[in-house]
Amino acid sequence: MSGLLALGVSHRTAPLELRERLALTEGKAAGVLNGLVGEEPITEAASVSTCNRTEIYLVAADTVEAETSALGVLARAANIPPTELLGPLYSLRGVDAAQHLYRVTAGLDSMILGEAEIQGQVKRAYELALVEGATGAVLNRLFRGALAAGKRVRTETAIGVKGVSIPSVAMELAQRNLGDLSDRRVLLVGAGETSELTARALAARGVEAVFVANRRYNRAIGLAQRFGGTAVRIDELPAQLERADIVVSATDSPHHLIERSEMEVVMAGRGERPMLLIDLAVPRDIDPACRELPGVNLHDVDDVQQIVERNASGREAEALRAQGLIDSELARFERWLAAQEVTPTVTALRARANEIVAQVLAENESRWESLSEADHERLELMARAIAGRLLHEPTLRIKGVADRDDAYLQVSALRELFGLDAGTEPDAGADAEVPSLEERRRRNERG
Repeated sequence: MSGLLALGVSHRTAPLELRERLALTEGKAAGVLNGLVGEEPITEAASVSTCNRTEIYLVAADTVEAETSALGVLARAANIPPTELLGPLYSLRGVDAAQHLYRVTAGLDSMILGEAEIQGQVKRAYELALVEGATGAVLNRLFRGALAAGKRVRTETAIGVKGVSIPSVAMELAQRNLGDLSDRRVLLVGAGETSELTARALAARGVEAVFVANRRYNRAIGLAQRFGGTAVRIDELPAQLERADIVVSATDSPHHLIERSEMEVVMAGRGERPMLLIDLAVPRDIDPACRELPGVNLHDVDDVQQIVERNASGREAEALRAQGLIDSELARFERWLAAQEVTPTVTALRARANEIVAQVLAENESRWESLSEADHERLELMARAIAGRLLHEPTLRIKGVADRDDAYLQVSALRELFGLDAGTEPDAGADAEVPSLEERRRRNERG
């Protein structure tokens, strides 16, 4: 029976400094997925990496061994000792792992309850795993189910009705710092979904933005046309920084795009005019040392937590409704997962019984030397018949749980009780040796 395993860190367990080291940009994620499925116990893998979290989802024959292997892969990707991950890293198995992904996709585990972007981020993560050939039947079903659950939550509850997102909260943060933004010059570095959401939040406040992009310059032009701004190339960034009042950066660059030394030059040419920098990228685009410069007010993605609670007001009831929808969708996944394991479990259970019968007969062969060959055959048939009758009721019951919500737990419990996933020979135990008639007579006399 293959097990489902989720490993990760999030804003709840790890500081930004660690999250950015573990962040998996698209190119890096592909390498990590290939590394994971290259490990012997792991058969399927997918990763989800956002500003809030980095998580990997695995299917493996041995989840304990898989966790050790995955920890090594993550540590190598981040270039840190595995021991540094032991505290912040959480590990979930089976249904708990599935429920976690469903909650993540629905925005119930986000920094901002009901966060809008996460559904698209999970979808792109799944698509990347598909392209890399890292998924199989279990993860395909899991991610499709999670995306379906997330869609239901957004259409059947009001958890995201206010359209709250990290960029919108970031703009609220800017407003708190600078007041009216309508006459401020805003520079957006990046042309992805976060930049688009930021541009929308700015447009709602009557602010036009300058879009800076490199690899996706055509998209920057499209955003500029939609939101009434202008687009420039990345090599114009220094000149644009000198003119900007607010800079919001959100790219998937693996290194800083704005260094302290560069900002020193920029600030020297601005006189006493201050600048607000908001870095929404993980890994960070802006050198944290920039906040040491006079006139620079730098905020990163974790700073938005200061005003998240106010935006969460009134969403708790919707979160409860959302959890109910998730439980319903999760039950469908559990039933499917159990159905995949019922036939292999029945087969493994009967194979284990046959192994025990053969073992007991072999261990007692010397005690039955006087038996004829026909008696030997009858004895073996009787032993197998007893084992078959003993397993008849459990077999019927396990075949009948496939449509129950707790089907996966029932199948898992049966495999655990009979040691079907242990990969070891059945334990002979103290009573495997059958006593002779004389031995039984002496035991009865002793009382």
